[in-house]
Amino acid sequence: KVMWTVLVTLLGYASSLPVGEDALCTTEELAKYRIIFTGKWSQTAFPKQYPLYRPPAQWSSLLGVTHSSDYSMWKKNEYASNGVRDFAEKGEAWALMKEIEEAGEKIQSVHGIFSAPAISSGTGQTSTELEVHPRHPLVSFVVRIVPSPDWFVGIDSLNLCEGDHWMDEVSVDLFPYDAGTDSGFTFSSPNFATIPQDTVTEITCSSPSHPANSFYYPKLKILPPIAQVTMVKLKKSQLGLSAPFINLPAKSNEIIDTVS
Repeated sequence: KVMWTVLVTLLGYASSLPVGEDALCTTEELAKYRIIFTGKWSQTAFPKQYPLYRPPAQWSSLLGVTHSSDYSMWKKNEYASNGVRDFAEKGEAWALMKEIEEAGEKIQSVHGIFSAPAISSGTGQTSTELEVHPRHPLVSFVVRIVPSPDWFVGIDSLNLCEGDHWMDEVSVDLFPYDAGTDSGFTFSSPNFATIPQDTVTEITCSSPSHPANSFYYPKLKILPPIAQVTMVKLKKSQLGLSAPFINLPAKSNEIIDTVS
């Protein structure tokens, strides 16, 4: 009777534990995806203080990781790591790659790192391939907004697994984030460290609520997406083949209001 009571107690405790985001992935096979990042940062869509030179509007290289729920590259409302800070402020990837590598070695939470080339203008596409594993079905990445104090776009822990199968395709609109490490308001603000460091926050048309903010559009209810990412599952016949430039269906992201 005592043993039975202990067993029931343990089972009840176990059922109350949080379930990881990747706990329900029951597929047995690996999957490869083509990830296509599309910049939508145009002067028409974002006319205020749009960077035309020194440097003009552009995107850094994309740095991402496939992982389990034990690892987090970045999270909204939490503090950015030193690696994310260096990447968001200067586009330097070494510290972030070291953090990913150490997480993979320490708790086996990382399956792989992937990267895609930079885009030399505010609009355009870049792409690469990534591999996910049933125990590592989550995708995270960051792309720095250039120029900016510490602003970036990205995805935090997108699960590509649905029960016993991988999703065929998924598209996500991307909006700007502030890493919380630099206090500049505009694209070309000088370096001004945030002390103490703030958390990662989404930049909106009304936050930060300051007329100097480069994304401050008080007449809008929501900012248009500044970028988009699409992940397409590759069929076995496509593996190892170079993917063509993918012209994704355009979604309007132009600001309708007349903004001075």
